[in-house]
Amino acid sequence: MTLTEQDATTTVFRDRRRRRAQRRAAEDRDERPPGGRRPASSRVLVLVALALLTLYSVAPVWWLIVSVTKDQRDLLYSNGLWFAEFNFLDNLDQVFTYNDGIFVRWMGNSLLYAGVGAAVCTLISVAAGYSLSRFSWPGRQAAMAAVIGSFLIPGAMLTLPLYLLFAEVGLVDSVWAVLIPTFISPFSVYLAKVYVDGAIPEEIIEAARIDGAGEVRIFFQIVARMMTTGSATVFLLSFVSNWNQFFLPLTMLRGEDKWTLSLGLYYWNAKRDEAGTDLTALVLTGALLSIIPLALFMIAMQRYWRTGVTLGSLK
Repeated sequence: MTLTEQDATTTVFRDRRRRRAQRRAAEDRDERPPGGRRPASSRVLVLVALALLTLYSVAPVWWLIVSVTKDQRDLLYSNGLWFAEFNFLDNLDQVFTYNDGIFVRWMGNSLLYAGVGAAVCTLISVAAGYSLSRFSWPGRQAAMAAVIGSFLIPGAMLTLPLYLLFAEVGLVDSVWAVLIPTFISPFSVYLAKVYVDGAIPEEIIEAARIDGAGEVRIFFQIVARMMTTGSATVFLLSFVSNWNQFFLPLTMLRGEDKWTLSLGLYYWNAKRDEAGTDLTALVLTGALLSIIPLALFMIAMQRYWRTGVTLGSLK
């Protein structure tokens, strides 16, 4: 084929591509509304749906904020979605002084169970996920199948076996009866394994081994630092789960001084049936106070996710 024929063939193919692109652009213009914007009716439906979802999410929080500013009478006879006489400071004082300030003890217990349990769970989960992702050992596939299969078992079904086991070793009605079950989380192990698969290059691990670094040093100085975002996610999910747990402390703990916030507030709410006792205002105030640590914790952890996103964009 001569040079002229090659130029002609190239021109033909170029024209075909141009016409194909023009035809596709014309089809897009026909399908797209004028100005590239959605119809007004479609935008209105989207905005209405978003507004309803926002209202559905915010309304309970708004009701709680309004309710904690009322006394017992206003809770019953005033508008539930608007303020009445401001009694929040009185409710707050009653929460911290009722029954010799047991609420503060419950808050400390919840912080202990949630914080220590989440920290140990994060360490174990990251180590187990790293092992499942980067090591070959007999039974690894079976272990992974067991981790995934454990998702199908509700945590409440394990409470009775745990109670019988702890009763045999004398750990019932102790902080260990609540702490030890929080150390293991199959979902956190799976989440850590998936994060290692996507965030830890195999070349870095091999280079560290060639340089003579041991496996423990590789894990703590390389893997743990590169998994800051994943570890923060595992820690947060475990912390929230431990903070809100109810059935396990209800089964394991007997002494009131070892209760968690959720169990203590449930006890206060149950006392409404007793003659002359109505602690609704205290329960609502305690419920609002129990949300504050989670909100502060979420705000404090944001920088880890921001750092992880920035590192991902740089890669």
